[in-house]
Amino acid sequence: METLRHIVVFVHLIGFAVLFGAWVVEATSRRFGVTRLMNWGLAIAGVAGLVLAAPWGISYEPNYVKIGVKLVVLIVIGALIGIGSARQRRGGSVPPAIFWSIGVLTLANAGIAVIWR
Repeated sequence: METLRHIVVFVHLIGFAVLFGAWVVEATSRRFGVTRLMNWGLAIAGVAGLVLAAPWGISYEPNYVKIGVKLVVLIVIGALIGIGSARQRRGGSVPPAIFWSIGVLTLANAGIAVIWR
C-alpha cells in the first residue's frame, strides 16, 4: 500500500511540475498567457491531491486543515486560469496580476506541502 501511495505522490509532483513549468515557460518567453498545459497540470495535481487526502495506507491522522488550505489555493488557481483563458479567447490578454498570481499561488501551494507539517 505504501508503494501505491508513493506512486500517487509522484503523479502529484508531475502535475505540479507541468503546471509550474508551463507557467515558467510563458513568463520567460514574455508571452504572459494561459496554456492548455497549465490546465492539464492543475487537473493532474488536483486529482492526485484528492487521492492523497484519503486516509489510506498511513498510520497517522491526516492534517485536514492543511489539506483544506491546499484545496482552496488549488481552486483559486483554477479560477485564475479559467479567467485568464476566457480573456485570451476573447482576443485580449491575460492581466499581469492574474498571470503572476497563478505562478505565486502554485509555488505557495508547493511550499505549503513541503514546509507545513
